[in-house]
Order: sequence, then C-alpha cells, then structure tokens
Amino acid sequence: MKKFLPFVLALALLAPSLVADDKRENSRLESCGLVVQEIMDIPDDIPQDLIDKADCVMVYPSVVKAAFIFGGSYGRGAMTCRTGENFRGPWSAPTMMAMEGGSFGFQIGGQATDFVLLVMNERGARAILSSKVKLGADASAAAGPKGRTAEASTDVTMRAEILSYSRARGLFAGVSLAGSTVRPDNGANYKIYKKDISASDIIFKGAVPVPSSAQKFISYLNKKSPQNKSSGKEI
Repeated sequence: MKKFLPFVLALALLAPSLVADDKRENSRLESCGLVVQEIMDIPDDIPQDLIDKADCVMVYPSVVKAAFIFGGSYGRGAMTCRTGENFRGPWSAPTMMAMEGGSFGFQIGGQATDFVLLVMNERGARAILSSKVKLGADASAAAGPKGRTAEASTDVTMRAEILSYSRARGLFAGVSLAGSTVRPDNGANYKIYKKDISASDIIFKGAVPVPSSAQKFISYLNKKSPQNKSSGKEI
C-alpha cells in the first residue's frame, strides 16, 4: 500500500490541473463559435460567395500582438472543414490549432485580435492538417477582401489558398498573416477528445462527434453556408 501512496497523491495533485486544461480548451471552442458568428454577421464583412467556396474555416480568438513580437507565445484556435467527398458535406468536428508568430505587421497595438482564415482548396487544407505550414511560403495567403461579393477582388486574392481576416477594437479588416505558421495542436485535441487522434482523422474520417462546446461554432457554419459552391462541388 505504501508503494502506491505516492502515485495516488500525485494523481490527486494533478487532477485539478487537468480539469482546468480541459475547461480552457472547451472555453476556446466556445469563443470560436462566438467570434465566427460575430464577424460573419457584420454587414459588408466576409463576402458570402467566399464563405460558400471555402473548404475549411480556422478561427483564432483573442491573439495578442506581444506574443508575436517576442516569439515566445502563440495564438490558439480551431479549424473545421466540410466533410464528405470533395468537401461537399456538412462541417466537421473541429481540430484544435496553433498559430505561431511572424512579422505580419498589423497595427492594432497591444489589443487582443480575433482572426478568421478561410482555406479555399483541398491542397491547403491537407497541408495544414498534416504538418506546420508557413503562410506565404508553404501555402499562398492573402488579406481577404471585404464587401457583399468578391467580384472586385484581385486575381492574387482569388488564387490564394488562404484568405485572412481580423477584428480588434471594433475594427474589421482583411490582414496579411504572411510569415506566420499554423499547425494542428495535438495536445489540445487530446484534452478535448480524451484520446490520441490526428487532425486529419478528426476532419476527414469523422472519427469523433462534435463536442458540446463546439456546437455553436459548427451549427452556425452549417446554417451560414450549408453547401460548397466551388466549381464542381455543388451537390
């Protein structure tokens, strides 16, 4: 009995920390749902036709600029993709994601900034889900256009694999994240789903159900953009 006592005590001390970590990740998913709804419901915000052509959406709530200046911290968020063949199905359970700093130069000051990234094709989606991707190098990225439609957007924007948007201090804008990296946060996925599971399996294999903390996030996207309208992907 004495041999097992230290292990029991260690587990007892560790348990509150594990619960706090789980709560933090679930709170992050809830924030993703709030951010994506608030940003996409802004008049003349992200063009609806771009949302309808996106294969995946990444949301990073409350990223602080100082984390990028010193390179010691990073933003955390979540990514969901349309399921099924050719990304034609409903939005998937989310994979947790990390965004590490680069010199992308948004002038917001020290205010926390929310980011929404649209992944516009399969190549970009699979690259992000398999490894760390540097925006602007491993995957083409551009500041996303605003307005009711994307008809006036440049060819560069239309060819980008990732379109990025930001919101801080009530201001909403397309913003370049070139130089930043995005990657799956496998540790956070374990805390959410209670098992080792890859980001690709979460998205492409439907290996887990949508957690309750992400219901608002996923149900909003299914309502906002239920069908992929990219060329050749309409149902």
